Amino acid sequence: MWISSIKINYFRNYKQEEIKLEDNINVFFGENAQGKTNIIEAIFLGSMGKSFRAKKDSEMIHLDFEQAEIEIQYQKLDREGKIKIQLGNKKNIFLNGIKIKKLSELLGNINIVMFNPDDIMLLKGGPQNRRKFLDIMISQLKPNYMYTENLYLKTLEQRNNYLRQIREEKKDENLLDIWDEKLADYAVKIFQYRNEYIEKIKERIKKIHAEITNEKEEIEIEYISECKTKEEYLKLLKERRKLDIIKGFTTKGIHRDDFSIQINQKKIDLYGSQGQHRTAILSLKLSELNIVKEEIGENPILLLDDFMSELDEKRIKSFLEKIQDTQVIITCTEKIKVENKKILIYNVKDGNVKKQ
Repeated sequence: MWISSIKINYFRNYKQEEIKLEDNINVFFGENAQGKTNIIEAIFLGSMGKSFRAKKDSEMIHLDFEQAEIEIQYQKLDREGKIKIQLGNKKNIFLNGIKIKKLSELLGNINIVMFNPDDIMLLKGGPQNRRKFLDIMISQLKPNYMYTENLYLKTLEQRNNYLRQIREEKKDENLLDIWDEKLADYAVKIFQYRNEYIEKIKERIKKIHAEITNEKEEIEIEYISECKTKEEYLKLLKERRKLDIIKGFTTKGIHRDDFSIQINQKKIDLYGSQGQHRTAILSLKLSELNIVKEEIGENPILLLDDFMSELDEKRIKSFLEKIQDTQVIITCTEKIKVENKKILIYNVKDGNVKKQ
């Protein structure tokens, strides 16, 4: 799988730009705040239907305009495709010229694995970072996952609203049983998806990490959840009901799940060095790359945003050596050289892209 071209109209700091890409390595270099990450964001938007950094679609529209548009031409083993996304008063998504009705129709057409500097916080930061990592990976492979998760979140919001009504308006708390039942149904489905993919990561990450660290480190990953069965979660909701009413929100659920990583039997978030965090992230991303390839039968597209700033030369070399027949899109502040690889280099300055 690879992207052959991207058209960007009035997106972020770009006015009108068309970029042709190589099926191997593509490097976009330039100073900070010139628009390099905006290219990565446009590809992510074409894959997932939303941004990885903007909370509102309006944030992605050029300041001087009311609408933005991206168009991506891509090729897979069995077909070619075109995705167009229009941003304005509402978002319109077209797949091969046909407007789609559901986001799930977009997911899985362009499969990506992304690395950016914020990923260093994946293991150091809060559980929401790790849930987001799983959500992005699974959504591309199982479009129904995002649909189920949205139903869970909608039900969670309704339950939280009713919890506050019980507290403030003395409404009948027995009616919570309705939301508890629905919430538990969705939670267990989400747990099953996530647990399945954590198990897939487990199968791969040990070997990958051992190779990267020359057998010096052993890595373990564990999924942490209290929603493994419907009965277990319903019991927990009952036990926490009085506390949930006092607080006005649901204190336990799949929205609080997490996974932990240990290096040599020590939790990396507590005891890991900066170098160990970086290596563990590499192992995690390579595991993700491996899983996506196995699921779809071809390599996904690898997006490396400001990748070089967080890794030393040894880790960069180790990472790139493990990538074969993969389209890679790299943003960085300096030109880079990659041995034995076809490479296309662009300079980005003030929202203009020039081939070198």
